[in-house]
Amino acid sequence: MCEYSLSPDSAPAADVTSVLRIVRFFDSLDESGADADTVIRAAARLADCVVSARWPSGLVIRYDAAGRPAPGASDGAEMSVIAEASVTAEASARAEASARAEASVETEPTVWLERRAGGRRMDDVLLDRLRHSLRVVSARRSSQGALHLGDPGLLEVVLSGKEHRADRARALYLLGLDATRAVRVLAISGPSALEAVRIVADRVSMCRSAVLGDTTAVLIQGCPDSRTFSDALNASIAQAFPVSRAGGAGPWVGIGGLSPAMAAAVSWNQARRALRFASSTWQGRRAVAFDRLGSLELLADLPVERLLGNADVLRINAFAGTEAGALAVDTLEAFCVFGSLRRTAGELHVHHSTVAARIAQVEAVMGWDIDDALDRFLATLVLTVRRMGLSATELAEHDG
Repeated sequence: MCEYSLSPDSAPAADVTSVLRIVRFFDSLDESGADADTVIRAAARLADCVVSARWPSGLVIRYDAAGRPAPGASDGAEMSVIAEASVTAEASARAEASARAEASVETEPTVWLERRAGGRRMDDVLLDRLRHSLRVVSARRSSQGALHLGDPGLLEVVLSGKEHRADRARALYLLGLDATRAVRVLAISGPSALEAVRIVADRVSMCRSAVLGDTTAVLIQGCPDSRTFSDALNASIAQAFPVSRAGGAGPWVGIGGLSPAMAAAVSWNQARRALRFASSTWQGRRAVAFDRLGSLELLADLPVERLLGNADVLRINAFAGTEAGALAVDTLEAFCVFGSLRRTAGELHVHHSTVAARIAQVEAVMGWDIDDALDRFLATLVLTVRRMGLSATELAEHDG
């Protein structure tokens, strides 16, 4: 950190040296490509007091001497943007003002220091260089090209953890989203993804989507809790795209958890992990919520080759390659879902003795005893891994 004298009684002989140090300090920020938040935070630490900047829209960014958002700043994910204490507008209006201010490259903020004991000799120099650095930030953003309403990359910007907060705020605003409300992100893959997006849109108050590579990203606001939403979505997709015992393709949906709008990248990552568990097997789920996976989500770290190469998965897949074996494996999968012979029999419209006989076939092949808790857990785990492998293979065939 550059040091210079800011005391009221600084000797004039030291002024030139202090000015040069301040200039070099802000020049280094300019050269590093720092954004407005970084510049104001650094200025506050250098001045050893609260430094504030206010844009004409009403947006205020404040940092204290330790480089922390000043008291009163929003504690949302990565958000240091606040409204002034005198502003009584609703939270959504403040978010819109923030997005407008950060989207604008032609406006210049008012900057000031908040000292308890009056000004110091070099304060005017520091404020001048701070204003200059904020102008550099605006010019840089302008030369890089601004996002506009309707740009296909808007949602990609919102979902990126690498984009500047200002760009994400602007993208949210241009997408018509409320930056103060939590969002949930979905990842949809497989054929008929567009139809799946329509099903999602019918169930929420706000929905924005974009194709990112091989996956369709859907950002929503105004949806119920994970369990209610995922159950309803799964049922709707299963009804719209029924699967026979012979199998079938997607669409598959992974549902991320709720997150602050400015941290949508977190929900997007969760959605893509949950997507790996979606399946088109007879009893598989077409829509899977990350929040409901618990420790099972650790399996998302395993590569497809390792899933398909597991000895138990290879053995059960080989057995399911025959007509009788496929029926038996489907029945065991249903039993693991419904939890009892009688309920499974009712769901499959067969006698419970038929269910028991089919499960016994799988037990003989796999060396399991489903009445044993450990073997029953192992069967559920193997079937889960099998579904992940099958879906990954189907998806690769579809994308290819």
